[in-house]
Amino acid sequence: MPNYQGVWDITTQFQYAAEWPVPPSAVGIFAGGYGSGGVGVNVIQEVDILSAGNAVDFGDLSTVRLEMASVASSTRGVFGGGSEDSGNATAKNIMEYITLANKGNVTDFGDLSVAKRNLTGMGSSTRGIFSGGYTTGAVNTIEYITIANTGNVTDFGDLLATLFRGTATSSPTRGLIAGGHSASNVIQYVTIASTGNATDFGDLTAGRDDLAACSSATRAVFGGGSTGSKSNVLDYVTIASTGNATDFGDLTTATEYLAATSATSIDRGVFGGGLTSSFVDTIEFISIPSTGNATDFGDLLSDATLSITACSEAHGGIA
Repeated sequence: MPNYQGVWDITTQFQYAAEWPVPPSAVGIFAGGYGSGGVGVNVIQEVDILSAGNAVDFGDLSTVRLEMASVASSTRGVFGGGSEDSGNATAKNIMEYITLANKGNVTDFGDLSVAKRNLTGMGSSTRGIFSGGYTTGAVNTIEYITIANTGNVTDFGDLLATLFRGTATSSPTRGLIAGGHSASNVIQYVTIASTGNATDFGDLTAGRDDLAACSSATRAVFGGGSTGSKSNVLDYVTIASTGNATDFGDLTTATEYLAATSATSIDRGVFGGGLTSSFVDTIEFISIPSTGNATDFGDLLSDATLSITACSEAHGGIA
């Protein structure tokens, strides 16, 4: 270790800079969506979950897309399915990815088994799982990818029933799928490293669709959605057990069509976008180990807020 007292020569300055600790960060991604201008967008935007602040531009999807799902490892985010826009809701089977450490546009990854929208995404540090969705009707399929390898999906198993407009999140070992069309209250789970059909876990405190979820390594929190009217409910479960959800707190506003992700280094979950009485670009956060109401974090880019998807390099499935 050099002596940094006195006047530094250029070699000492470079060595000092190299040894100075790099501030930690946790990249959170929000992608796609339906903008306040009434059309779908291809925007990918980034936040640092460890600090509060507004989103910044990351890059672009290959096409305009909303109603898609996303999965992520610590290095790569993958976006699957979706539709062009709500007025021309032609489902897509494409998957494409970004390298989370480098801003830029997507690269082709492979294909889902069929074109679908309103599906869910979750996973571990190695495997991403897409489930449910809507083609010409609701589907019950679960399929997976190895995130580090490009290629098409592989069959995993089936959900308890056909499902779309639900949400999903995970610990490193178990994935949860919750809610869904017709304001379902069902929570179901799979073991990520294996394959097989989903198993009943318990019930949400209130059945709802178009909700969002985030997690630590041990706890999953479900937020917002619609029970027939927009909801501000936050409820949670302990992922390693089974049972019904417990009240956590409230979002700042009753919101549907929102997205969520998390950073386990500080056990923070962020919820962004959605629809209240109008399109909203707000991001708010919670401390996952505690209970309580959400707090303001910042804003999304204003041209992509509704029916977005979110992932991060540090979510509960990676811890």
